[in-house]
Amino acid sequence: MDKRKIKNAMALIGLMGILLYGACGSEKKEIPKQIYIGVACYDQRDTFLGELLENFKRECRTLEKRGYDISLTIMDAANSQRTQDDQVQEMIGNGCDILCVNLADRTDPSQIITAAQEHDIPIIFFNREPVEEDLMQWDQLYYVGAEAKQSGQMQGQLAADYIKEHPDVDRNHDGKIQYVILEGEMGHQDAIIRTESVAESLKEQGIALEKLSYQIANWNRVQAQNRMMQLIGQYNNRMEVVLANNDAMALGAMDAYEKLGYTETNRPVFFGIDGTKEGLEAVKDGTLAATVYNDKEGQAAAMANLAFSIATEDENNPNPFKNYKYIYRAYQKVTKENVQTFLEKEE
Repeated sequence: MDKRKIKNAMALIGLMGILLYGACGSEKKEIPKQIYIGVACYDQRDTFLGELLENFKRECRTLEKRGYDISLTIMDAANSQRTQDDQVQEMIGNGCDILCVNLADRTDPSQIITAAQEHDIPIIFFNREPVEEDLMQWDQLYYVGAEAKQSGQMQGQLAADYIKEHPDVDRNHDGKIQYVILEGEMGHQDAIIRTESVAESLKEQGIALEKLSYQIANWNRVQAQNRMMQLIGQYNNRMEVVLANNDAMALGAMDAYEKLGYTETNRPVFFGIDGTKEGLEAVKDGTLAATVYNDKEGQAAAMANLAFSIATEDENNPNPFKNYKYIYRAYQKVTKENVQTFLEKEE
């Protein structure tokens, strides 16, 4: 090799050394780590679910301060399990790290579980609890929600307290409370348990009952209004208490009386569950006697923290598990006396 070639080679080596030294010495810009969460929900028109998802998005934005970029895809199955199965497959295909699933049909999660297990993607079920046997299929399946029985018991206690404080609820003075139930969904575990436990709770409080009817209204305000219109036509002023599995249906029942022009003295007393913003406002103005607060803020925080700890393999998960699978947030009673405390959470 001639001297000129040797000189050029040495210069090139020197330049590479300078560039390498400069690269090592410069401050490296930290690129946020990515977490992709796929969220599948049964029907975003559900008022409580919509409020829960808004809280979940807010919690995920807060977690981004810990050096992660959290990407969310939320898909609505419009109450179709087949649609939801396809949506989950799509999110898996797009590379999601973890799934949060609000089942359209809580008895049929098999395709979702199989698809997630094949790709080693953990699932956090929320709000609509799967059958226990399904949740035990794999150690990467979890549930975040609340225990339905507690909500029914509390609704019964609230109704019993109200009846004792207002004996005129028994308008026909027969010593029994004639009531109707607006049930959330045919075969839905929470709906069945809320319906059964509220009646048991009232009886435990010494309230004599006569059930006039129960109607399925699918957690929906408009459907509840339609069902209530039919019940008013059938029972007129015989109904003394309306127990609804959620606030939306309680408000729908009240809408029916409003539409028909019934005065306040000719209306039954209404009780809800969930503590949605509209439900809380109705308790504040006295049209809804009471509701049971379903802790959407706590559930959203538990979901976000669990998803984050799974995705980052952080074992310091702050969530208390029940049987290594379940995270339950307690319900709370809401009356006119304490409703402002819950409304402040909405702000």
